[in-house]
Amino acid sequence: MPVTVESSVLERRRAGVLLHITSLPGEGASGDLGENAYRFVEFLAGHGFSVWQTLPVGPTHKDGSPYQCLSAHAGNPLLIDLHWLVEKGWLDPEKVCTKAHSVAAREECLKEAFKVFKSAECAGHEDYQKFVRFHRYWLEDFALFMALKASFKGQAWWDWPAGYRDREPAALSEVRQQLAEDIAQVRFEQFVFFQQWKQLRHYAHQHGVLLFGDMPIFVAADSADVWARREYFLLDECGHPTVVAGVPPDYFSETGQRWGNPHYNWEKMQEDGFSWWIERMHTQLELYDWIRIDHFRGFEAYWEIPADSMTAIKGRWVEAPGEALLEAIYEKFGALPLVAENLGIITPEVEAMRKKFGIPGMLILQFAFEGGAENPYLPHNHSQDNVVYTGTHDNDTTLSWFESLSAHQQDYIVDYIAHPQTPMPYALIHCAMQSVARLAVIPMQDVLGLGQGNRMNTPGTIEGNWQWRFSWEQLSRIDVGQLKHWVGLYGRG
Repeated sequence: MPVTVESSVLERRRAGVLLHITSLPGEGASGDLGENAYRFVEFLAGHGFSVWQTLPVGPTHKDGSPYQCLSAHAGNPLLIDLHWLVEKGWLDPEKVCTKAHSVAAREECLKEAFKVFKSAECAGHEDYQKFVRFHRYWLEDFALFMALKASFKGQAWWDWPAGYRDREPAALSEVRQQLAEDIAQVRFEQFVFFQQWKQLRHYAHQHGVLLFGDMPIFVAADSADVWARREYFLLDECGHPTVVAGVPPDYFSETGQRWGNPHYNWEKMQEDGFSWWIERMHTQLELYDWIRIDHFRGFEAYWEIPADSMTAIKGRWVEAPGEALLEAIYEKFGALPLVAENLGIITPEVEAMRKKFGIPGMLILQFAFEGGAENPYLPHNHSQDNVVYTGTHDNDTTLSWFESLSAHQQDYIVDYIAHPQTPMPYALIHCAMQSVARLAVIPMQDVLGLGQGNRMNTPGTIEGNWQWRFSWEQLSRIDVGQLKHWVGLYGRG
């Protein structure tokens, strides 16, 4: 059982940038793990930043939300760099053109690469077999799930024929043979993703950059995890959630947020020593150097909403065995590089649990300037064992946020920061760099000084999210040297 200790994650002062992989530049509809990801590592290292924070990298549903993934373990094939396949000799260079970056064309490229891979005698086969064996604890269920989902034109798993929905052994045995090629294709794509991620992470380490990932506390109802392990979730006999996750009315929404994720059957999970969580953490540690636990307060108590309720208003708080869970995973892994997303309605019990395990929390400067001098987000109230942000992926850009405030509010912020000559968002970035919090993370939109229309996500909405991308040309319009100076000036290099 862990004891109360200072976190070993934030061992020194650092600065980082928040940018999802999909927001990288490139020819296709989304950023990927190719050349621009490596160039971004070089940009970070060249300006003193030693942390790259991303959003979850799992395969998404059509809405593109990385917080509603089809798997808690798998990587998103849309992030695969097709040029890497060409370098391996598995894909014809002529296949990789602008057209090949549509979703359908990318899928065809991956199928073509797998055909060549299967027929070729190369060292990659041994690596592939090792990958399949090592990841069997999640890969086989995921591959079958994705093959079935494709065969049923994307239908949610609870709408499949009962034999497949309920995982009847005879039905699954038969369909594994029928869909063997499709299942193998999914395995191959995951192999490629993890190989590319491993190489990017190695390159980042060579440049002194750590990868800081994000683990959603909940998983999507229509996911391989829920389909394969129904006993761990609160579902009815047909697989529909009986209660769903969200948060009560807050800063972002007057009706709260109804996320729709099924809640865990915590009693069942605790019976077998939280093995499902230990497996999940194993995969996250393979991907990331540090891991942010999204909605950490849900480990202490979660907002339970009746599944038939259209908003989050009629929910209730239900206690969760978070302390027992953390004890189990710390006992398994020892010291863990975790950061808690402790925003929203945070009780003393949540903070006590976080501090008991030495897990750093988050401080958001956009939340700091309401409520007077006692506001915990104000820099004079900061403590070292925290990560300070100007804003997150759920906030507007700092410039847009500031411009939306009243003149009185703007004057108060400028007075507090005491740098009237520094324009937004750089005044708030400067404030973050000065903070005693050991890690300061700046969203890329703020690094670029962008205003309205460049938001990544608006909580409580469905349309228009997760699509923002930057261009390298935008960097030429700003003085990034000033950021590098602040990194050094405040000991974050």
